[in-house]
Amino acid sequence: MKPIAALIFFTRLPLWRWFTVPPEYYKNLVAYWSMSGWITASISAFTLWCCSHFLPFTVSLLLAILARLLLTGGLHEDGLADFFDGFGGGRSRERILAIMKDSHIGSYGVLALILYFFLYYSSLNSLSLQMATLTLLMADPASKLISSMIINRLPYARKEEESKAKVTYSPMTKKEMMISAFFGLTPLLLFGGWSALLALIFPVILFFVLTNYMKKRINGYTGDCCGALFLLCEVAFIINYLVIIQWN
Repeated sequence: MKPIAALIFFTRLPLWRWFTVPPEYYKNLVAYWSMSGWITASISAFTLWCCSHFLPFTVSLLLAILARLLLTGGLHEDGLADFFDGFGGGRSRERILAIMKDSHIGSYGVLALILYFFLYYSSLNSLSLQMATLTLLMADPASKLISSMIINRLPYARKEEESKAKVTYSPMTKKEMMISAFFGLTPLLLFGGWSALLALIFPVILFFVLTNYMKKRINGYTGDCCGALFLLCEVAFIINYLVIIQWN
């Protein structure tokens, strides 16, 4: 039931119509975050590949981005905006957490989303159709694997009843980390080999930089931090992969 809980939480797939998941399963769904990346990455890559046969590549790429947004409901993008609003506009720990919980978007959040989508689109647009499709399949699960480790590195910064999702994640066991690693690394080995594994360098460095920053500012993480970390690690992976391709 944990994989089902992850798909219900991280996507808009109507699995809740057929499955009743006990609330306690949502505490352990982060181990299957990279698994959900197989679904979101596949839909995005499939959209790009199919649309590119009768539309320009640039338009197809925009539609692929839109397909993932519709599938996830903009869950992670909302986290990215709240993260930058909170850390950009808040001076104290309490103020940062309060701003991130506010549903209104501020100037920092708007600028962050613009820059994120510009980098994401431009990076993928620099690749050929085949390479962009494979990169979509690799970057999403791998970045979710890296980002999922935040729950083992930092404590949750709020009380459980203050959480937006009304749930806090339990740290992953060794078995759950292996599950997360399987779903996150398998696409790299299948589609990219050593070059794709080397592309993990930038996102791993970014992971440690941002988690250290979160620890310093709010002494923990929130759901918004998870979403922001994933998207930033994904862009870092794509840029790192571009550097490797250009070097070769």
